[in-house]
Amino acid sequence: MSITAEEKARILKEYATKEGDTGSPEVQVAILSSRIATLTEHFKSHKKDNHSRRGLLKMVALRRKLLDYVRGKDEARYADLIKRLGLRR
Repeated sequence: MSITAEEKARILKEYATKEGDTGSPEVQVAILSSRIATLTEHFKSHKKDNHSRRGLLKMVALRRKLLDYVRGKDEARYADLIKRLGLRR
């Protein structure tokens, strides 16, 4: 389950640190969060889709690693990102 081009463009515009930024951890975490939310909705009606569930777990792990990276580099950036995305902590 992927996100639409419009949704990705909106996320890039909102979370980019500079013009044309697609690789910063903030952007990557925001895109992963959007994909995770989409897959979570998918599983409400497709409970036995274990192949996609594995992909979801990989995305959650990658998001966790990226968040740990941001936290290690700059605690304020991490706190701001968590707050903007509405993630716990």
